[in-house]
Amino acid sequence: MEELVINLHIHSVYSDGSYTHQQIAEAGINSGLDGLIITDHNVLVHNMDGYFQKKGKKILVIVGEEIHNKVLTPQKNHLITFGQFKELCNYAENPQQLIHQVKKNGGLSFLAHPFEEPLPQVNETAIKWEDWNVDGYTGIEIWNHLSELKNESKSWLQLLAYVFFPNRYGYGPHPLSLKKWDELIISGKKLTAVGGSDAHRLKMKKAFLTRFIFPYQFHFKSVNNHLLIPHPLTGDYLIDRKIIIDAFQQGNSFIGYDLPASTKGFRFYAQGKRNTAIMGEEIELDSSITFQIKLPEVSECRLIHNGKVIKTWNDQEICTYVSKSPGIYRVECYIQFLGKKRGWIFSNPIYVLDKKK
Repeated sequence: MEELVINLHIHSVYSDGSYTHQQIAEAGINSGLDGLIITDHNVLVHNMDGYFQKKGKKILVIVGEEIHNKVLTPQKNHLITFGQFKELCNYAENPQQLIHQVKKNGGLSFLAHPFEEPLPQVNETAIKWEDWNVDGYTGIEIWNHLSELKNESKSWLQLLAYVFFPNRYGYGPHPLSLKKWDELIISGKKLTAVGGSDAHRLKMKKAFLTRFIFPYQFHFKSVNNHLLIPHPLTGDYLIDRKIIIDAFQQGNSFIGYDLPASTKGFRFYAQGKRNTAIMGEEIELDSSITFQIKLPEVSECRLIHNGKVIKTWNDQEICTYVSKSPGIYRVECYIQFLGKKRGWIFSNPIYVLDKKK
């Protein structure tokens, strides 16, 4: 299979970002990405998607939207959408109707930074997802890279340390996001987990200090979505756009924190007597299922079944586990970086079905 590295949840000059689409695309090319999904606030920017090129290299850019009700104070219920060609922010007042309209228009929708915390040092409120009665959405942004700065900065000193040494922050998805995702998929919802940059390159000024939070290339080398597709991209934008959207919809992907070490090459398979499944797919249980995990390098690897860790490996690049139980299986990997244990890889699930039911 082919592996694509896609960065999701990016803002441009059309909302509160500081780069044009061309500049963002160039930063993506310089970071070695295959694709970008730009999601400006409440505006679907037309004629800015397609393949961008620089010095013989190219990158695919999909334009989506981050939709929310602008009149709410404080803000809540932000929805990341892409795949639709129609502006849908006029449905923002009703999240369920908005999700329905996104789906009706061929788009995907993801609940953005669902458990974000406030950052009172700079008067930033928490922008959480609160309407958990909605249905029909594609998935959840379990790891938001910029949001994590708010979650981890408990004091001015800590915030400044992360601003000037950004490699020091980045620990993994919010624990409540992982817990909620597990609860929802165990209840029967098939939901894709994604990681988002929330990249803006915001200018922060305090007295004589000025910093950009954070450069686009920093985000692009950090939290990415790695998609598995059956064949290489064709070079035709509309065809390749559909390939990427389908992979996100099916959950044929994992979230990789590529700053400590590249996560490219990670694989998670389930092998039955008659067929094989990858992340996002279903497989019938016929006496037993063999799971195989391939790691880019040795790390702490956990196999999780129905929200609980059932096996941990610490010294292997190839991990194998045989199970006779139906349920939902996913993988988490952790790696040491700058003296701290960091979340490294978070797979989408493989769904093992009970053949008797």
